Amino acid sequence: MSGATVAEFIGYWENEGQAYVRHGDYDWMASLVPGRRVLEIGCGVGFATQALARRGLAILSMDSLPECLEQTRHKLDGADVGLMQADLTALSDEQRAAVEAFAPDTVVCWLMGAPADTTGASPADGGRAVIAYRERIHRLVAELAASLPGVRWLHFIDRTAIPWQAKDIGRDTLVNYHAGKTLLDLPFIVSRANALYRKLGEDGNASIRKTHPAMKGVVPTLASLLAERKN
Repeated sequence: MSGATVAEFIGYWENEGQAYVRHGDYDWMASLVPGRRVLEIGCGVGFATQALARRGLAILSMDSLPECLEQTRHKLDGADVGLMQADLTALSDEQRAAVEAFAPDTVVCWLMGAPADTTGASPADGGRAVIAYRERIHRLVAELAASLPGVRWLHFIDRTAIPWQAKDIGRDTLVNYHAGKTLLDLPFIVSRANALYRKLGEDGNASIRKTHPAMKGVVPTLASLLAERKN
């Protein structure tokens, strides 16, 4: 888990995020984003928002935790980024109107996570609560993107671990998973060409292996999938 409380969650991601910055992971993530107007679901502590801002994109970033928005605000150094405190599970009419007025062409949801007191995770549940939380939020993100007619692309990135020599099989697994669950009956398509893996740096590897000792035989990675609205 990445922290039971908000403070522990932020502390974890400040440390973990620095490792990703050193390895160039956030810049890689941002380089995969098409379009010019990005709705970011879950800014976390702001490293991903920074990377998007460096590309000169127009950004509206949403998070349910005011502490995360404050961390992100400090990292933006005056960049013109809209920040919105909002719970994706209960958007108000006013918040929905603000998203529609922003008129995004791309929606991103990267490195989905939340404190354990939000996900209900416990050391004994084998990760089931986090998996259920991620699936629910990903589906809500996809439904929101589908409801915004100007959105052409939807981009998910999450951490996983795979045998690197089997990454081509993993690409099919990634596509089939999201097509059959996250995007089911929604107007988006996915293909192997837009399913990518990137090895995490040694800092990230060590962190995941420490948390999951059984993963010694696999490579911790970032798994990226870009979905495109059907014509």
